[in-house]
Amino acid sequence: MEERIISSKMMMEEDEMVEFSLRPRSLREYIGQSRAKENLKIYIEAAKMRNETLDHVLLYGPPGLGKTTLSHIIANEMGAQIRTTSGPAIERPGDLAAILTNLQPHDFLFIDEIHRLNRSVEEVLYPAMEDFALDIMIGKGPSAHSVRLDLPPFTLVGATTRAGSLSAPLRDRFGVVSRLEYYTQEELAFIVMRAADLLRVGIREEGALEIATRSRGTPRVANRLLKRVRDFVQVQGDGIITGEAARDALDRIQVDRLGLDHVDHRLLLAIIEKFRGGPVGLDTIAATIGEEPNTIEDVYEPYLMQIGFLQRTPRGRMVTLRCCEHFGVQWPEA
Repeated sequence: MEERIISSKMMMEEDEMVEFSLRPRSLREYIGQSRAKENLKIYIEAAKMRNETLDHVLLYGPPGLGKTTLSHIIANEMGAQIRTTSGPAIERPGDLAAILTNLQPHDFLFIDEIHRLNRSVEEVLYPAMEDFALDIMIGKGPSAHSVRLDLPPFTLVGATTRAGSLSAPLRDRFGVVSRLEYYTQEELAFIVMRAADLLRVGIREEGALEIATRSRGTPRVANRLLKRVRDFVQVQGDGIITGEAARDALDRIQVDRLGLDHVDHRLLLAIIEKFRGGPVGLDTIAATIGEEPNTIEDVYEPYLMQIGFLQRTPRGRMVTLRCCEHFGVQWPEA
């Protein structure tokens, strides 16, 4: 990656302020996830050659890795429209039926947090995915009977951070299953450079690498940190994100060199200082630091485990020696 400075001329003029989308629109623009991307290229091309709808797709992995973005890219590559909803938003089978009956042939339906679908809603989804049909009960009591409605061929794209929470019948109905992995620093730096270009903010290579290093392997975090660093260099600097400017800004918003923020610090230090390094239960940790258990489990723990700072054991959560060394504290004695 060659060092470059993107012009920040007229960056602050209101007439020039444009809301740019930082999301890529094609597989070519999509950075990272090379294995999943290469396989998806094959599946998409094969479906186009047969003039068929793409098989149903399940995308899973930690939050912020681009599942929503990738779902829109897949639909765009297929030349199809996409409808978006989420598992918690579909409360009753009738809600899902209303969505499915409004789909056009070859449309995509994206369901985020698909693991949170009610089981009664899942039952409606099974024939829709397998046979492109909808079974509806008419009437009540002894006179009730089922009516089958044909649906246009469509592709369901489900996204989840908890693939293990999906029921086996639902998981088995996805023909394409892709796990998204954490990004490398080089990939994140490239994403930051691209985002800075779209935001019209000047950035040097070392500034992009500094932001990438503290982004927890996650593009969503990288883009968020870029915007906050941009605020600092625009107000207190010369509008150019250098390595020094990025370090200063990120230190001030309490994001350390490994990407740990103040919540990570509170979580880990609580286990070290109040529970002698663990083991300690998830609910106890949540009550201690004032966070929801699901937030800790889905947002914070995956990265802390990835970098070897936290362990999940049958008895509870435990910090590691590497975690204690990072904070400069002594390993708790038994």
